[in-house]
Amino acid sequence: MDNLGKSMFILASPFGGAFFPAMLFALKKFVAFWLLPLPACLTLLVAGLVLTYSARRARLGRALLITATGLLLLFSNKLVSVWLIRPLEARYPVVPELREGTPLPAALAACRYVVVLGGGHGDTPWMPATLKLSASSLGRITEAARLLRQLPEATLLLSGPPAGHQPGHATVFAQAAQTVGIARDRIRYIDNARDTEDESNAVKRLVGDAPVALVTSAWHMPRSAALFRHAGVNALPCPADFKAKPSPGFRWSDCVWDTESLDRSTAAVRERIGYLWIWLRGKT
Repeated sequence: MDNLGKSMFILASPFGGAFFPAMLFALKKFVAFWLLPLPACLTLLVAGLVLTYSARRARLGRALLITATGLLLLFSNKLVSVWLIRPLEARYPVVPELREGTPLPAALAACRYVVVLGGGHGDTPWMPATLKLSASSLGRITEAARLLRQLPEATLLLSGPPAGHQPGHATVFAQAAQTVGIARDRIRYIDNARDTEDESNAVKRLVGDAPVALVTSAWHMPRSAALFRHAGVNALPCPADFKAKPSPGFRWSDCVWDTESLDRSTAAVRERIGYLWIWLRGKT
């Protein structure tokens, strides 16, 4: 078989070319989904309910029902969810208020790029770009705009994968960036990265050894910083979009149950699963 034939065989093979990485990526997403609080608890509830109808497995079914209910109560509690996510959000300090006429922190002043990781958006056609962005994306681009006002020579790198026939996330991100006052000629795209690991490698190829300000959600920053460090990017973590903003002192409202707390717990669990995955692969 000649070289061309070998190349075609590898690309066509289910274990060669881009097929295996794509399958591994899909498998990673599938497994991680079922380990998140709500899918895991619902699975335990359904399994427990089914088993209660079995005379031999009724005791196990009741145990699963109690376990799932207890976990759901914990993950939906504000006090517990804040406790879960605070260690992630406290890992890196926020960039302080930047006032006109005052010197910038040396590490920030050296940055030649501001990199914003994608956080998702909706495709509602009649909405402006800023309203299409998810809360995480909007928080990230707002922080990027704040930094860029103090870094007039810096370039904005926006990341987000394509979305079939709809505008890709990087495109919507760029439209929102212009809405909040960032000039179009300062913006560059990374529109072929599927996840944070791909983003870190793409940024390395674009910027080389130049220092960058890395903007992403505070709860996502530990994993992002680890991957960018492993890729060899000289990145300054600039966390945004905090989910835990505890007020001084204790209030009884800190102990309530709500869907916002479940979302907070989900983000904390997802990030720990993601960090474990990259740790097992030596990427930290």
